[in-house]
Amino acid sequence: MFSVRKPRVVVLGAGYGGLITVTRLQKQIGVDEAEITLVNKNDYHYETTWLHEASAGTLHHDRARYQIKDIIDNNRVKFVKDTVVSIDKEAKKVVLENGEVEYDYLVISLGAHPETFGIQGLKEFAFGITSIDSARQLREHIEYQFATYNMEAEKKDERLTIVVGGAGFTGIEFLGELGNRVPELCKEYDIDFKKVRIICVEAAPTALPGFDPELVDYAVNHLQKKGVEFRIGTAIKECIEGGIIVAKDDQMETIKAETVVWAAGVRGNSVVEEAGFENMRGRVKVDGYLRAPGHDDVFIIGDCALIINEEINRPYPPTAQIAMQQGEVCAKNLAVAIRERGEMGTFTPDIKGSVASLGENDAVGVVFGKKLVGTKASFMKKVIDNRALLMVGGPTLVLKKGKFNLL
Repeated sequence: MFSVRKPRVVVLGAGYGGLITVTRLQKQIGVDEAEITLVNKNDYHYETTWLHEASAGTLHHDRARYQIKDIIDNNRVKFVKDTVVSIDKEAKKVVLENGEVEYDYLVISLGAHPETFGIQGLKEFAFGITSIDSARQLREHIEYQFATYNMEAEKKDERLTIVVGGAGFTGIEFLGELGNRVPELCKEYDIDFKKVRIICVEAAPTALPGFDPELVDYAVNHLQKKGVEFRIGTAIKECIEGGIIVAKDDQMETIKAETVVWAAGVRGNSVVEEAGFENMRGRVKVDGYLRAPGHDDVFIIGDCALIINEEINRPYPPTAQIAMQQGEVCAKNLAVAIRERGEMGTFTPDIKGSVASLGENDAVGVVFGKKLVGTKASFMKKVIDNRALLMVGGPTLVLKKGKFNLL
């Protein structure tokens, strides 16, 4: 008797899209129908949308992560803790730092890399909000600046200057958390709050590009009351040790700051580019079934997928909401492909809303077409966070990691 080899499904990345794909697929196909392997460089998933809190120090970084083994069915899914080095499409294998894995169907959900737009010095001198480790590093760095300010004979005010590059979603949410955290640091380390400068530099003509202007005004005014200075329409030309060089209307200026945070954009994972998929800044324009063009065995979701919003002819932003919806569709389509019967479903984003936090009890957003500000928006933000936990890990994960200080 010859045994037929089961199809091998390999999912790269345990972010929002990857985890939803795996948790749904393990329920949709039988144990005899396919082998499922999940590859991730860490043994935990972290809530990317919570990293601004961990980076500012308003939320402990352990609250923003949970173990992958607690979420997946370990009898159905083989978890491999390793880093993806490259993808060989022709040989249908993935090269890892510590080995390789072959696939019949591949799901690429590797997340994003920071987009520096070629600005010199950002990689060397700026902090990012990209992972648990980067969040912990940034939080400790900021606290160190405050802790040592009064210990020097010659006090350097640039120690108390924080520059945030980018007034998009991540930048605004991080500024909101700083607005809560900085007064606490000042009180703890006997520092006059008036000596602190928090500066946001944004090259676009507005903060929160694409957001409703009324909500943008609310957010900017709220943050200004917390002490944030906005430099809108100002470009960062270079990041240097101890500060940045900016330009506006051909006027150059050096801003001294011991803390520079880059929060102005992401690109797809470099592994996607190096694998030879046709891409735009590491993102692949997938077909309606979420497959890479010309590769029916490769699905790409999350930050590495490019989905065009036909109404405005621009890509949808790479959000957790979209990645999770893609994971649902991807799992269904994988089940169809494995069984070689049924019809695949096409992916259409269902944008239920978008809410940007401005600190503990304030936010702005649009939910089901309705504009919200203040505590109502903040309440919805926490509901959205809890719903994401519920979708991935059920009530148990919500009880363990959820946000219950809703007001």
